[in-house]
Amino acid sequence: MPPGQVGIPESEPSLYLQVVPFSPPDFTRAALAAAPDAKFVAAPADGVLPEGFFSTTNLPTYARIKGEWRMPREPRMDSALVLDRDGALWVKEGRRVRKGDLVAVGKAEDGSEGIFVQTELIGAEGTDEFKFMTSEVSREKPIDYGLMAQLLVDERERGGYPVWVTGPALVHSRARNDMSWFIANGFVGALLAGNAVAVHDIEASIFGTTLGMTNTGEATSGGHGLHMRAINRVRAAGSIANAVKQGIIKDGIMYSCVVHDVPYVLTGSIRDDGPLPDVVTDSIAGQDAMKRHTTRATMAILIATALHAIATGNMLPAFATETDGTMRELPTICVDSSEFVVSKLKDRGTHQAFGVVTNAQDFMHILRLYVERELEARGLRGGEKTAKPRAAVGAR
Repeated sequence: MPPGQVGIPESEPSLYLQVVPFSPPDFTRAALAAAPDAKFVAAPADGVLPEGFFSTTNLPTYARIKGEWRMPREPRMDSALVLDRDGALWVKEGRRVRKGDLVAVGKAEDGSEGIFVQTELIGAEGTDEFKFMTSEVSREKPIDYGLMAQLLVDERERGGYPVWVTGPALVHSRARNDMSWFIANGFVGALLAGNAVAVHDIEASIFGTTLGMTNTGEATSGGHGLHMRAINRVRAAGSIANAVKQGIIKDGIMYSCVVHDVPYVLTGSIRDDGPLPDVVTDSIAGQDAMKRHTTRATMAILIATALHAIATGNMLPAFATETDGTMRELPTICVDSSEFVVSKLKDRGTHQAFGVVTNAQDFMHILRLYVERELEARGLRGGEKTAKPRAAVGAR
């Protein structure tokens, strides 16, 4: 199916099966029952891990402590297992470890050194792999918008936390109205983006252009400086929230985040103009701010951004843990006009990502259409709020 064509005909079976829960390892198996406790060694200095530390993946990981197999909190790849003074087990980045912290050491992932990584994820129907994320990346693959719509509506109705990660192409491609609709109707738990997304969204609200282009793609006289004028107005207001409150920003993505109280994290890059006052320009502080949302994520949608998609993917586990302790796959959808970005994301470790190769405008418009159909089929309202702008807040 060519990119942009609407979904799979209803008469055809879906190529991608529903998200399913999976079972924890059988720790009564002889090898795991007889495994030793994991070994922990004190960190020699702040931000320095002991030699031989265990490097985590994004798969379910367990450490045996005092004869009990335990799962750490805040799982993610490229970090360490740390046992705190209260006996809680955490996954922590090396830079967050302090001298004397107890860090798990070992290389084996089969339990023989007290650490077990569940590489075979057993689903409810007995399959040995995640069922949603099995397709190779290709623009020739059909796009099951119906399934994605079901997942999004399910997430909203169950109180999930979908994290959306967007690039400026979403704004340039005129998909900002659709993104605003998803925010206003409760389908966005948090928005993670860069300075450019907010800048050009705000430019569109104030001047009706993005990078000086009209909504028909025509250049305007003096348009090259309009995004700088938009930045200047927000800086004069003190924050994006203040600019909304003062009526400077009247619509769009950032407006919707403010009036509907949806948290956002804007992180900077070395090429940023301005930047806007809400942008976190320290890259480590930005990563920490993003992590506060990725640790809560129950679904992730990454649209038209290579760097932010890969950064977010590195913070996400491949699974979500429910409030009752059960686990399931964490649907991760990566949308880009090129197979390269999706393939690179998967190659960097986010193997669970499901690739949608199409442009941002088509994806957002068609996904919204299918979500509206799903809401109608279930007898649900869109849920759009009539919220008023909140009082000014600082950078989030």
